[in-house]
Amino acid sequence: MREVLDELMTTWRAGGTAGLATVVRTIRSAPRPAGAALVVDPDGAVAGSVSGGCVEGAVYELATEVAATGRPELQRYGISDDDAFAVGLTCGGILDVFVEPVSQKTFPQLDEVADAIGAHHPIAVATVIAHPDPSWLGRRLIVDSERCTGSLGSARADDAVADDARGLLLAGSTAVLSYGPDGQRVDESSGETDTGMEVFVASYAPRPRMLIIGAIDFAAALSQQATFLGYRVTVCDARPVFATPARFPSADEVVVDWPDRYLRGQRDLGAIDGRTAICVLTHDPKFDVPALEVALRLPSVGYVGAMGSRRTHLDRLDRLTAAGLTDTDLVRLSSPIGLDLGARTPEETAVSIVAEIIARRWGGGGRPLAAVDGRIHHELVERSSVASADGAG
Repeated sequence: MREVLDELMTTWRAGGTAGLATVVRTIRSAPRPAGAALVVDPDGAVAGSVSGGCVEGAVYELATEVAATGRPELQRYGISDDDAFAVGLTCGGILDVFVEPVSQKTFPQLDEVADAIGAHHPIAVATVIAHPDPSWLGRRLIVDSERCTGSLGSARADDAVADDARGLLLAGSTAVLSYGPDGQRVDESSGETDTGMEVFVASYAPRPRMLIIGAIDFAAALSQQATFLGYRVTVCDARPVFATPARFPSADEVVVDWPDRYLRGQRDLGAIDGRTAICVLTHDPKFDVPALEVALRLPSVGYVGAMGSRRTHLDRLDRLTAAGLTDTDLVRLSSPIGLDLGARTPEETAVSIVAEIIARRWGGGGRPLAAVDGRIHHELVERSSVASADGAG
């Protein structure tokens, strides 16, 4: 829903009803992940996507119908059949899409959710997508770390789902949870599959952060690319003449400070986590070595990369070793930064850097898909550190 929130809020504030379609479950090689959304406003305008094109037309029609009738519907879209006009996924995957009407009446807490997302406060939306009693469909529970608003239909269901939703929110995960009709816990060991109620929990954790060290032209290109991918970007440099908002319009913030001091401060605030990417682009040992000393000792960070030639890399390793970093620390460093794309310009180099970050996150090998057998889409790789890389921009 995050990707269509602006369009959804426009209709909501105007007092209208929109049709919201959300991918709640994927099977095999589905084109969009759970949480992907499409919204149709009262004038018929559409925003977002649930399949990258395969079933958009059918979902659009269903969302328009649901907005008019007010009756939510869970629809499965599978493989196309031999009929050229059949609606289906040519990729061989399966999507479960929940379509619901959204208005101030059906979703009174939407402004609360939008405010939390805008303020980077973690929040989860739990929605009943399947239940023996149709009146439960579309009921919601809004969950954060301290409180809940709304109700799924009973105190028992609310308590069970709130507890599980907080666990998913803490992990930044989105999932379909199964319960008995009144929120009873399902005994998986019994083999019982008729659970009665399914709840889709969408977690809206704050955007992941990218901390770019070094206010250079490559940093401007990387800031733009990272923002496009959904990162909250900070550019940090100790030189005020270079670290200015005008030079980095894509960044969320530009900080004038010694990078190592800034990183220590962010560490002490708990503002660096396993989704954070730290990219050191300075080429200057007095900046990059102290910053990397801090970054590589962080207990949890998603990615640490440093720009430079192979000669610069070897010199940097010697300096870091002399500073007391161990082989276990140094193996977390991606240097030279980026995948081997043959990049030369700042813009091309930025693509190579984010390509490596994406590959590390999802377990991709960085090879052409045409040269790889098996699944195209990978499962998320949970890791707090990364191995060293030989790739250069």
